[in-house]
Amino acid sequence: MKKFWYKKEINSSFDKAIDNLEFLLIEEWFWILHRIDMQSIMKKKIDKNILEYIILWVCNPNLASEFLDEEYEMWLLLPCNIIVYKKDWKVIISTLLPTVAINMIDNKNVLEIAKLAEEKLKKIINKL
Repeated sequence: MKKFWYKKEINSSFDKAIDNLEFLLIEEWFWILHRIDMQSIMKKKIDKNILEYIILWVCNPNLASEFLDEEYEMWLLLPCNIIVYKKDWKVIISTLLPTVAINMIDNKNVLEIAKLAEEKLKKIINKL
């Protein structure tokens, strides 16, 4: 199976990783649309304890606008998802690769925009 994600394990506290990630996202003009605390949700909904796990829905409005100019149904694939979680007491940051998600669309312009979004997301993760 082809990997559809890009991830990095970092040496940081969970909260510090989130803070740093949020700062780097803003530097690259990504805005956090929604933050989902899966640890809290799992506890509340099914009384299951898990380690920290946050899902961030992020969007770069300029890139989103370019996507929508090409294909309005792109909102089915947007926004970009980034997850931050603890596993074996390590902090992992992972993002969906836009080029993989977009691969089902037969539009070269859309693929080029996805490549740019992916480069930016990888740059952010690599800085952590």
